[in-house]
Amino acid sequence: MPPSVSGASAQAALSSQPTEKDPYIYQFGFGNRFASEALPGVIPYAQNSPQRVKYDLYAEGITGASFVAPRAENLSAWLYRIRPSVAHKGFTRLPDNPDMESCFLPLNPKVHVSPTQLAWHPFDLPPGSEKVDWTQGLKTIAGNGDPSLHEGLAIHMYLANTSMDKKAFCNNDGDMLILPQQGRLDVQTEYGKLMVRPGELCVIQRGMKFKVLLPDGPSRGYIQEIFGQHYVLPELGPLGGYGLANARDFESPVASFDIDQSPWEIIHRVTGQLHSCAQDHTPFDVVAWTGNYVPYKYALEKFVNVGSISKDHIDPSIFCVLTAKSKQDSVPLCDFLIFSPRWDVASGTFRPPYYHRNSSTEFMGLLYGNYDGRSDGFQPGGASYETGFCPHGVSYDEWRKATEVDLQPQRVSEGTIAIMFESSMVLTITDWAKNRSGKLHEHEPGMWDGLRDHFSEHIDDINADLKAKGLPLLGISQK
Repeated sequence: MPPSVSGASAQAALSSQPTEKDPYIYQFGFGNRFASEALPGVIPYAQNSPQRVKYDLYAEGITGASFVAPRAENLSAWLYRIRPSVAHKGFTRLPDNPDMESCFLPLNPKVHVSPTQLAWHPFDLPPGSEKVDWTQGLKTIAGNGDPSLHEGLAIHMYLANTSMDKKAFCNNDGDMLILPQQGRLDVQTEYGKLMVRPGELCVIQRGMKFKVLLPDGPSRGYIQEIFGQHYVLPELGPLGGYGLANARDFESPVASFDIDQSPWEIIHRVTGQLHSCAQDHTPFDVVAWTGNYVPYKYALEKFVNVGSISKDHIDPSIFCVLTAKSKQDSVPLCDFLIFSPRWDVASGTFRPPYYHRNSSTEFMGLLYGNYDGRSDGFQPGGASYETGFCPHGVSYDEWRKATEVDLQPQRVSEGTIAIMFESSMVLTITDWAKNRSGKLHEHEPGMWDGLRDHFSEHIDDINADLKAKGLPLLGISQK
């Protein structure tokens, strides 16, 4: 007979191990249908909603997709909890957060269009004299569409110095991809707990309740929110089955519950409006759960970079960690990309980002380190933006150096993780980001003044080549 494995040993074999910086246990995988119990035997056998759940818990379903979505896209979960979510005292409309925006249509007078490159110095954390928790510290920078249309996205910063107490947040508008830049986030969800440090991402999907504690004090970070869609792993094409962000490296929480019958406040965000819901018990009372509609995190250092090992650049899609589909085939709503330590070995190649005009809009942030692909003081906690087809590229000095340097294999982005939110959509800029943040500065066009005409220096050589081929010579303008 094979040796038996106790429940504790089985969990240790199939889950992550706690560390000093992250005391929680996680399950591995992306898009899996997980099952997790904080108490054994709670999940019903061979059904989801039995007549009576063990310990008289309540069964509660949550769906993240249409009921009839194809099996591969059908997202749902069953939660077995002490009190169901309907046990509350009703909703009260809260005042709007003047620094948040949800409608990004140009007809909204509170958003602006920029044809040029923009940049922001690192955004300030709130002063110590003012207590600002994660929900209160949300500031919107840019976006597209509107959550009521189930199409579009928003880019936010969070700037907080206080942990949430008896308060939770539920975003009905979209999935939130959260990236700490300063300080860890201790995120408690209905499914369990996640500790998220700078260099990790966390995705809390639409309709999930969560609260954020700040174990390291004041914290700052980036958020990309998508309306009506969910993040998926990009297709790998000729890479085959592995590379970029591997599914096995994503981590989801294990069931963890509190017994708390004290007053709580749940903040619901619905089409940009904030509503308060009071209840006399914790929302984090889920004893067990099953399903594939779950929060998750991922350590960006685990990303498997790929690139050219001969010549030329490959399109930036090779840096894509997660993507979200739009309603148009083969055109993503947005991609989340990272630029992290890797080798550059391409021979006979202009190695910096070449001069380009992309159809996509680019928004960049810096989690840590130094990134040379941006100018004007691009620092951790700051940002830069280029709208679609806005021309950009390196200065003349960088161009000259790149055309003359001896191209030896070299490490790039050492000690650095830069992030990019890339979208096929046109983004508008919020009034807070443009006029009230105090951090906006336009990229200085003068950095390209040195891009002189070298072509005309070769007129004699060109005409000699043309003459040798019996072709008309170039004239020389005197203007």
